[in-house]
Amino acid sequence: MEEQQQYIFIDFEFTMPEGKANPVGFYPEIIEVGLVSVINETIQEQFSSFVNPLKFPVLTGRCKKFLNITQNQVDRGISFEELVSLLKKIDEQAPSTIVTWGNMDMKVLRQNCQKSGLKFPFSGKQVDLCLEYKRFFGDQNQTGLWKAVQAYGKEGTGKHHRALDDAITTYNIFKLVEKDKSYMQNHEPTTIGDRIDLSKVLNHLAL
Repeated sequence: MEEQQQYIFIDFEFTMPEGKANPVGFYPEIIEVGLVSVINETIQEQFSSFVNPLKFPVLTGRCKKFLNITQNQVDRGISFEELVSLLKKIDEQAPSTIVTWGNMDMKVLRQNCQKSGLKFPFSGKQVDLCLEYKRFFGDQNQTGLWKAVQAYGKEGTGKHHRALDDAITTYNIFKLVEKDKSYMQNHEPTTIGDRIDLSKVLNHLAL
């Protein structure tokens, strides 16, 4: 029996420095995760949690304001090690394709794993849906997540820059783009043979 394909739509939010100059040793750390697992176009599970940063555990004012979160929320989150363990467990449920909007999520996850001495939890293909969207529509610039969904005449789910809401919105855009791709593949330009019955033309010429 063929194994089912799992799509994991994921979004992270990260720590930020206060200003343009990064503190010594600063790197972005995951402080919130939102995840949607989909098999056969059916949502299998959703997960959302805050995550404790290790290197710089105290959030900057800029970070709290931009993400509209509190220090207390992050303090009560899971550890990064618990996050990696959870992601690995979900990845192992079925052959997986990881879908994110942009390439920062996987870059930061990989860097955080290296800094923590933990193995990267995903083994499957990784898809940058923002890049796919850009290629499909021929956009010159990278498009923001919510701007992309609004281009379809839709609205994002919940609040922008909340990890689970952004993961769900990524899934919704994925479905819209896949539908458009399918439409394009099934509607190839017609040929002259499709427009006229060539056998009638040839019979007429033979008379």
